[in-house]
Amino acid sequence: MWRSHLARSLHQHRNQPESRFLQLATMGCDQRPRNRTVVFRGFLENCDRLKDCLKIVTDERSQKIAQIDANPWVEINWYFTKTRSQFRILGKSILINSECSDLQLQKARSDAWKALSDPARMQFAWGHPRMPRIDFAHIAPPEPEQPLPSFCLLLIEPIEVDRLELRGNPQNRWLYLLDEQGNWAEQEVNP
Repeated sequence: MWRSHLARSLHQHRNQPESRFLQLATMGCDQRPRNRTVVFRGFLENCDRLKDCLKIVTDERSQKIAQIDANPWVEINWYFTKTRSQFRILGKSILINSECSDLQLQKARSDAWKALSDPARMQFAWGHPRMPRIDFAHIAPPEPEQPLPSFCLLLIEPIEVDRLELRGNPQNRWLYLLDEQGNWAEQEVNP
């Protein structure tokens, strides 16, 4: 349903690396909204119970981890310029860190680490986020086979998707809702 539309937008923007950037909103521990740009790393594969989960990587030392621990609800906003389509995805976050006991999810974390470029992996060896800047020149590159303890795979398990096509007059909009049995229902709504 909604994934095929998202896949189409990603495919049509495949030559624009920035199309993999999306905005992730959390609720801060101070009850203020927090928003940041993150990179979409694909969907979780080979896991039926979490088949629609979007993958993002993050540093366990970042502020968003405490925010997610306090309130796992997040929302993604993703806009594609060429197709003029927007996806707002509401869901629960699932953090896969070095202490996760689920072997299937640990493998997904390890695979996500291996898929990163060397410069992307290097970011997880830097100093603690938001602390005074350190000299990066003396930091050894991490091993590509073994994730650093600070590396986390963040899954977003969607329960509602709001898709808006900004072309046409009137514009077109659909809501996709996940029911308790794990099935998606689609409803065309007013823009």
